[in-house]
Amino acid sequence: MSGPDPLLRTSRPRRYGRGAALTLIFASVLAAGAATGSWPGDGRKSPEEHGNSVAAAHEEPLEDATRAAREAMSDGKSQQESAQAAEEAVSRSGDRWGAVYSPGEYEEFEQALDGTYTGVGLRAKRTADGAVEVSKVRERSPAQLAGIREGDRIAAVDGRPVSGRPVTEVLTLLRGEHAGTSVRVGLQRGTRAWSETLRRANLSTESVTVAHLPSGPVLIKATAFTKGSGAQVRRAVREAPARAGVVLDLRGNSGGLVTEAVTAASAFLDGGLVATYDVRGRQRALHAERGGDTSRPVVVLVDSGTMSAAELVTGALQDRGRAVVVGTRTFGKGSVQMPSRLPDGSVAELTVGHYRTPSGRGVDGRGITPDLEADERALPRAETVLSGLGSPS
Repeated sequence: MSGPDPLLRTSRPRRYGRGAALTLIFASVLAAGAATGSWPGDGRKSPEEHGNSVAAAHEEPLEDATRAAREAMSDGKSQQESAQAAEEAVSRSGDRWGAVYSPGEYEEFEQALDGTYTGVGLRAKRTADGAVEVSKVRERSPAQLAGIREGDRIAAVDGRPVSGRPVTEVLTLLRGEHAGTSVRVGLQRGTRAWSETLRRANLSTESVTVAHLPSGPVLIKATAFTKGSGAQVRRAVREAPARAGVVLDLRGNSGGLVTEAVTAASAFLDGGLVATYDVRGRQRALHAERGGDTSRPVVVLVDSGTMSAAELVTGALQDRGRAVVVGTRTFGKGSVQMPSRLPDGSVAELTVGHYRTPSGRGVDGRGITPDLEADERALPRAETVLSGLGSPS
């Protein structure tokens, strides 16, 4: 079995809300359970049979999308209409995770997976009274330099009121497409109302953060597996105090690049199997890098927003006996997508295979069941578990 295909990824596609995959990475906003229901399992098929069926299923929607895009072009339709026709063809194919991106959307998606995005450095949330409120301001960002603070309310973007608009749509308006372009933001702070013109910049996604809990463990929060995030997890583990346990928080992690997920798992393993997967009928294996920390106690926190590449990490550490998993059942996306360029320049991302945990468990449609169920008190429960596991010798 050879190494991973370079373009494989498991992030959530656009069909589940326009721009959803991008918004998840940019703003860490996850509508957990947006796609629900009982999905057919694949346990009755051998890996070879399953891989062959996925390979055949991939070719047909790609042909349909290509045909739809070509016909739209010949009818003189716009690129947006052509991409929409291809998207409709993919939707009819039954590929649950298939999606079609316009060239601009795909470029933005690639930027997100590279760990960068264009924006002004704001995160936002919906308040109880329906307003859009700034929930975080990135340090040294255009928003912070303009004096915008957490708690300020966003009233308008480029003169358009945002009342009633989804927060994800407001964030999309703020991001725009290119660094250096301007956006005018209407703001409110108490009784004061004013506007700021902000110049968009290229910013990083900050997908991994590290904190030291009062009880001693190190908390590593990974919101997505973008480029470089796996190395950040490994570095955080190496730099943790010698006798400290680790809480790896993957709640709300929407997935990302397979290679980054493997690197993150490698922080706690000394080689060995992370997952197996099939691509168009060919069986592959993903192996951890050598030299990870194998003695430090680890708890992985998960919830219904833990998806795809994050489930790959969780399953590996659970199957290998390397971590106790605490939380609620994960989302259940165990499929892998690969991009294909269409005649109009848009990109179809279609399912080419599924991965399995080291013990052979399928994740797609099933999710991963935690070792210990916990909801609101998941973090305190994790700390209790770590205290019971003891410190490395």
